[in-house]
Amino acid sequence: MWADRDGGGDPLDAAVAARRRAMPAMVRDAVARGRVALAYQPVVQALRPERVAFYEGLIRVFDPQDRIVPAREFMAAVEPTATGREIDCLALDMGLQALAAAPDLRLSINMSARSIGYPRWLRRLRQGLMRDATAGERLILEISERSAMQVPELVTTFMADFARQGVSFALDDFGAGRTSLRHLRDFRFDLMKIDGDCVRGVAHDADNQVLVGAVCAIADQFDLFTVAEAVEREEDAAWLTAAGINCLQGYFFAAPTVRPPWQAPEEGEERA
Repeated sequence: MWADRDGGGDPLDAAVAARRRAMPAMVRDAVARGRVALAYQPVVQALRPERVAFYEGLIRVFDPQDRIVPAREFMAAVEPTATGREIDCLALDMGLQALAAAPDLRLSINMSARSIGYPRWLRRLRQGLMRDATAGERLILEISERSAMQVPELVTTFMADFARQGVSFALDDFGAGRTSLRHLRDFRFDLMKIDGDCVRGVAHDADNQVLVGAVCAIADQFDLFTVAEAVEREEDAAWLTAAGINCLQGYFFAAPTVRPPWQAPEEGEERA
């Protein structure tokens, strides 16, 4: 660390702090202007990684310089606010549009448990399912462990209602929060996505190996499909596959892209 000429702190730290303070206002402006997009990342079958099980649609906003800002940089700050609800609405709209445009697509979209009580979001979900009779069975809604535990009774009722329309539910970032086994039983999730902190370096990390093994045992008990997030190395992918994880997601297979990867390249465009 080094001080500036005025005896203050590190200028880089000051710049980072200033960006963090400005982030909520920047995100509000981007949402108001429609400067948002979904970035799509494949979730592949562990035993046959050339096959995509489904894609996850990850919300992105564009800053004033047209740089893409990933959700991890702003979502914690805006999730409890009205902007968080608007982001969930936009992500759902774009996800439903993608499902309508690609009849063979299966797609997961992130949501906050807070949006269950947001009439506009619920209305858009119901309308989207009514417009496309196949959308429900191709839509996966991802709810983070931390978000689900804020209002567990509301989440269980919501899931029961929409499961009857074919919608699947994924418990996102499992291992990062404090879901009790009792609530896990009551929620009736279809998929469990293992938090990246439990996955990174798992091939050589004994602690993470124990954690992933415990998650697999829980998933087997509750009949949950397992997805390992943040898979970045070949050796980790191999270990997770051998451990019985069903699907893998991460930069080792593909980075998120705002260009729908299932679409054929336009004429003259090179395939990535």
